[in-house]
Amino acid sequence: MTSVDATQDCIFCKIVAGQLPADVVATSERSLAFRDIDPQAPVHVLVVPREHHGDVSVLAAADPALLADMVALADQVAGELADGQYRLIFNSGPRAGQSVFHVHGHVISGAQLGWSPA
Repeated sequence: MTSVDATQDCIFCKIVAGQLPADVVATSERSLAFRDIDPQAPVHVLVVPREHHGDVSVLAAADPALLADMVALADQVAGELADGQYRLIFNSGPRAGQSVFHVHGHVISGAQLGWSPA
């Protein structure tokens, strides 16, 4: 986990702490799921750990059980908000599209999803 000083400006840390509003759709003891403010599909939910980790590989190395908790929460969200079929996307690094450097998975569903490598 990163120090508090490094996370004080993290938007997802502020959402987890209740300092910023979010449309929360599900929670677990260790993770939080909320609607994306710029949805790319009918169901577009972000799943974040309550602890700050920079990206999915950092989290996997530091706490695989927390990553498993995030995936379980993503599956729960897809089951509740869609038909259980979904895409779970982790962007890792700015060239891959990561703009908030607090690991988060995008649960995308609710439409026929095509494949378009960027």
